[in-house]
Amino acid sequence: MKALTLVLIGLGVGAAGYWWLYGPPMVSTAAQINDSVAQATASPGAAATAAPPSAAPPSVHPPTAAEPEAEATHVEAAPLQVAMPASKPTPPAPPPAMAGNALLLPVQGLTRADLHDTFTDARSEGRVHDAIDIMAPAGTPVLAVADGTVEKLFDSKRGGLTIYQFEPSGSYAYYYAHLQRYADGLAEKQPVHRGQVIGYVGSTGNASAEAPHLHFAIFRLGPERHWWEGEAINPYPALHDGQAL
Repeated sequence: MKALTLVLIGLGVGAAGYWWLYGPPMVSTAAQINDSVAQATASPGAAATAAPPSAAPPSVHPPTAAEPEAEATHVEAAPLQVAMPASKPTPPAPPPAMAGNALLLPVQGLTRADLHDTFTDARSEGRVHDAIDIMAPAGTPVLAVADGTVEKLFDSKRGGLTIYQFEPSGSYAYYYAHLQRYADGLAEKQPVHRGQVIGYVGSTGNASAEAPHLHFAIFRLGPERHWWEGEAINPYPALHDGQAL
């Protein structure tokens, strides 16, 4: 008991001496720690004296819609050159009556078997026929191949007595030549109908008297609708006896 009393007295003397020499002990409370942090933040020099943080890695992020990636540089290959064969000229379109093979054979009593395609035959002075010749006895009736209008009755050196018939749209002309004579009462601007007698087979103009025939042609007219000029169309495929095939 006496020894314990002496230890307690020694401790008290030691604590009093420490107090007298060094002041009260430093005890950090939560409030004191918060005050210290606030002072360090407010102080301009705090950042300078604080230990520098470790360097952060550079920011890396994928491109967004607002930041598109750069387009890759590329070179387009030259298009493949393919040699194409030269196109053939488009033949003239047939007139409406020809579209259904509806043109009537223009010489009465003949059939399709009596026709011969002479469209490309050569003629004098380097000309091409551009028509077909339908052989028949002189005086055989000549028939209108389709409905239309008599545009011109003309007597020419080569064609002799001729008829130029326009089809209703005025885009095509039907040409009848070497006639012996016209049908009675035939006149220019007169409407005619398919199968109507408009003349008679002959050999006027430069045709031979020993070979009477009808020279028949079809021309596609230009915008001027000149009866004396146009683009020749081969009538042979379109002519049929009787009704259209």
